[in-house]
Amino acid sequence: MDKTLIVIAGATGSGKSDLAIDIALHYHAPIISTDSRQFYRGIPIGTAQPNAEQLQTVEHHFIASHELTQDFNCGAYEQEAMQRLEVLFQKHDYVIAVGGSGLYIKALCDGMDDLPEVDATLREQLMADIKQFGIDAMAERLRELDPAYYEVVDRKNPARVLRALEICIGTGMPYSTLRTGVKRKRPFNIIKIATDMDRALLYERIDRRVDIMVAQGLEQEARSVYHLRDLNSLQTVGYREMFDYFDGTISRDEAIDLIKRNSRRYAKRQMTWFRRDNKFAWFNPAEKEKIIEYIDAKVCELK
Repeated sequence: MDKTLIVIAGATGSGKSDLAIDIALHYHAPIISTDSRQFYRGIPIGTAQPNAEQLQTVEHHFIASHELTQDFNCGAYEQEAMQRLEVLFQKHDYVIAVGGSGLYIKALCDGMDDLPEVDATLREQLMADIKQFGIDAMAERLRELDPAYYEVVDRKNPARVLRALEICIGTGMPYSTLRTGVKRKRPFNIIKIATDMDRALLYERIDRRVDIMVAQGLEQEARSVYHLRDLNSLQTVGYREMFDYFDGTISRDEAIDLIKRNSRRYAKRQMTWFRRDNKFAWFNPAEKEKIIEYIDAKVCELK
């Protein structure tokens, strides 16, 4: 256990990516992404992927590594990421994991439940149903099949709702009863850092970040993948709103305002998720020296 994974999490727009690069440079460590949308090629603007300079400064993994058409879920990520960590830890004592996708961080640190495979035909049918009836109707169906999971799931996230539904229908059992929550032992130490800042400042940063994305060409990027709009990889803030604009149901200005609003709401959910994990130590992202002192102390403690 002389190897250490440093996890840096936090809300969208909270400065975790820049912090991760600073920490990686200090420890001469590579970075592995835990952002469920930065994995995909072709959408660097809307997913705020590291730019060319950042990618040259520090070695990154799981950035634009998969096609949009690939179904790269938490289970698949766990397997690939653990294999990649095994290789990286042969050369490095530290690896930095950064991102805001709570389930993917959980997959990396604790492992995912071994859920049964589901018939592809059922998945296709459920995807067709959500397109026809909408996410609210599918969430209501989940409430009938598994009221316990319905209470905790993000009911506006199609991927989460559909995954639970396909397990419920495919196995005849509530999804919640198959989630054991048993943590897998990892062959490395894990230190968790989360970025924190004043809520008003965070929301201001998010709004400004969306404006920058629009200026960089978010609309053009969204148009380039519009024909793939039903893919799970594109069911995310920034693209859904632009697709509605392309459909003519909202104006361009309304789409941009909705991206800002939905990004702020997503940030709030992220903060709620990470605060449930008492292993996270919270810091302002500007407190780099203080964070390094904390990491060094934790490494000594764990050894």
